[in-house]
Amino acid sequence: MANDLHESGHAARVRQHLRECIAAAGGWLGFDEYMRIALYEPGLGYYSAGAAKLGAGGDFITAPELSPLFGRCLARHCMEVLATTGGSDVLELGAGSGRLAFDVLTAMDAAGRPPARYRILEVSADLRARQRSLLATLPPSLAGRVQWLDGPPEESWRGVLLANEVLDALPFKRIRSEGGEWKELGVALDAADRFCWQTRAAAPALRAQIDSALPVDLPDGYEAELCPMLSPWITEVTASMQQGVALFIDYGLPRAQYYHPDRSSGTLRCHYRQRAHDDPFAHPGMEDITAWVDFTAVAEAANMADLWVLGFATQAAALLGLGIEAALNNAPTETTRIRRASEARQLLMPTEMGETFKMIALGRGFDAPLAAFHVQDLRRSL
Repeated sequence: MANDLHESGHAARVRQHLRECIAAAGGWLGFDEYMRIALYEPGLGYYSAGAAKLGAGGDFITAPELSPLFGRCLARHCMEVLATTGGSDVLELGAGSGRLAFDVLTAMDAAGRPPARYRILEVSADLRARQRSLLATLPPSLAGRVQWLDGPPEESWRGVLLANEVLDALPFKRIRSEGGEWKELGVALDAADRFCWQTRAAAPALRAQIDSALPVDLPDGYEAELCPMLSPWITEVTASMQQGVALFIDYGLPRAQYYHPDRSSGTLRCHYRQRAHDDPFAHPGMEDITAWVDFTAVAEAANMADLWVLGFATQAAALLGLGIEAALNNAPTETTRIRRASEARQLLMPTEMGETFKMIALGRGFDAPLAAFHVQDLRRSL
């Protein structure tokens, strides 16, 4: 009861702040700005306040929370890249509960090849506290390698960048085709002071992005998402990577499938208490807001950032390439093996995470083949 009252009070504060921002903006706020406030505003946003976010007691479950098999596979990827580059760093963006870091470090150490540093860039104070608590249970020789950053590294480094379910939460714009023209969907207040959608003419810069990304034959009323900050963000977080591989894992599609006429309502999704829905006004500050990733846009962003696309595959294919079957068979007991087999099915099955999630690797100064893409490489689809 006390927790519900706390959440209700927090949601009320977020709503009031959003109303003030809408008023200050002249009665209309771009959805990307609404999303930035609802997710990242200090002390108010979903990722900046104290809501339980990950795991069985949170709003959604990610692959590292589901099974240690995921982290063990990514540990193989990290060791492969570090061996090729001679680098010593792993940088994780948005490390969630810290479970992926825990599993990667544990697996790399078991192989006798731990990184010199495992750095975490985390914007959420409460998630950072959760990460510290979990990673403090590692042996001191491993826990001492973990460092937290407030921004991308400034000095040059060589190694691996990991980002699991980060791209989907970058603030994005929403657009709608009306009367043969593209309009931007923003947030306004209705007569009852409730948040509502309202369109206005797309600004020239946004219209140029729409014209370059979307097909011309989409039906009237078609809605979609665009993420203008994707390219500058990838440039920023990889700028100091002198040599290495950035691996992004997220749900999404190549552009030809992403902006398909049949996907006429976009891919906006919210996550609240293990329930997915499409109303970002329901629980601002208390729920996650995401959209599927346009992986063609990621490839274009790589080109702008002087990176090469080294591989693109479904999560199932990438995990198979990284040896998930061997990791499963190495379970210490039959009971553990059975449990891991159930977890592996969720990671691999097309009806679960296997095909919805993709992995894309962006490299700089790196031209060696990667095991993650031995089974499948879908770069041509981008």
